Amino acid sequence: MNHSGFCIFLDTVCQGRIPAWHDEQGLPVVYPTFEAAQREIDDDVLEHLSQFLRGESEFNDAPVVEDYILPVEVLPDGSILDEDGNYFGKQEM
Repeated sequence: MNHSGFCIFLDTVCQGRIPAWHDEQGLPVVYPTFEAAQREIDDDVLEHLSQFLRGESEFNDAPVVEDYILPVEVLPDGSILDEDGNYFGKQEM
């Protein structure tokens, strides 16, 4: 049975819109709420900034937040459909 969720996307030059993160099986990571997805982006930004403040990375390596969140339909196999009907399945690892 299908269910809804939220996925973090980014735009690429070659592929256009793609899921930003995939799980261990290569499937797009889906969050139960918009807020949960937003927290994931926030945690990633904070981690990168912390690395810079600890001297573990250069300022130019600081993240640029280009990620955005969209509602998705999750299919029984874990693949997703975005709001425009674009299909994203298992990514080969």
